[in-house]
Amino acid sequence: MHDAIPLPTGVETSDGGGSTTLAVRRAADRFSRFVDALAAGTVEAPLPGGGRTSARFDVLSAVAEDDLCAARLAEGHLDAVAILAELDGDPVAPGQYWGVWAAEPPGSGLTATRGPDGWVLNGLKQYCSGAHSCTHALVTATAEDGRRLFAVRTGVPEATGTGVPEAETGGRGPGCAPVPGTWRAIGMAGSDSPDIRFTDVPATPVGGVEAYLRRPGFHHGGVGVAACWYGGARAVARVLFTRAEQRADPFTDAHAGAVDLRLYTSGTVLRRAAEEIDLDPLDKAGAAGLRALRVRAVVAEVCSEVLDHVGRATGAGPLCHDERHARAVADLGVYVRQHHAERDLAALGGLVARGPEESR
Repeated sequence: MHDAIPLPTGVETSDGGGSTTLAVRRAADRFSRFVDALAAGTVEAPLPGGGRTSARFDVLSAVAEDDLCAARLAEGHLDAVAILAELDGDPVAPGQYWGVWAAEPPGSGLTATRGPDGWVLNGLKQYCSGAHSCTHALVTATAEDGRRLFAVRTGVPEATGTGVPEAETGGRGPGCAPVPGTWRAIGMAGSDSPDIRFTDVPATPVGGVEAYLRRPGFHHGGVGVAACWYGGARAVARVLFTRAEQRADPFTDAHAGAVDLRLYTSGTVLRRAAEEIDLDPLDKAGAAGLRALRVRAVVAEVCSEVLDHVGRATGAGPLCHDERHARAVADLGVYVRQHHAERDLAALGGLVARGPEESR
């Protein structure tokens, strides 16, 4: 029998659902329960580099194995907590649900200007996961002196009962509005990642120019995303191992063996990466970028192969009659595209062949 990663104590399992709206609600509910469990101390997700990074990756994988969309939101919140700690920002308070909106696709993006009352953000930000459930977000924007990271209130009300006066938590933030119709995904529909239009949104700088990308934790966070992919691959593999348990068949067993080998490889690589991060959390050796590229490439390839083996072994049946499996397949196919395929492999090859300076 293939062992599954246990879901952390304090987090409920998800059930079925149908429409995109239900998927968003389900993921948002799972996300809020996870964050509340963190605040209550019933779930632990240690900061990367503190000696328990493997436990952090295990938590992400477990949430992803249950619901990849919820894991996408949970990963963003945990990443925000780590970034704020690393860049000396204000810590996350109970009742706050954070996202990290740092995608930089082609286009105008966000601009940051400093006025007499502080910084404000204007423009369009794409791929804002948790747009309707995150109370706060860390957002990248271009200022006069370069790209910066800012903390903003999204306008989504914070949880009640936190002891924070209503006047301080705010209602709907000024000019921070999801753009209808900009998230039409089937896979990862529940991640709720539309474009958001910012209009004079007050913002607090976190770190200096390019600090978001230059910190060691940027690469540690990238490995955390791969831990979510790994959990998603385990979710997809579930139907194959169940079929193999129910009846002996050499072809099914061969696919199960191939999938087990690949999942074992991913799990081993993630554990090794966690150990290396704990040994050098500040990346004094300069290996964090190379490590993240390698781990993400390995896990992304494993995800692709697991999807292929499971599909070939089980046929169309689970995709047509098992909603949870069909959702896991669709979600993983989209989420793993955060690995940029040959572009990331080219970056890896350049680092290996010529080092960080010459490969740019």
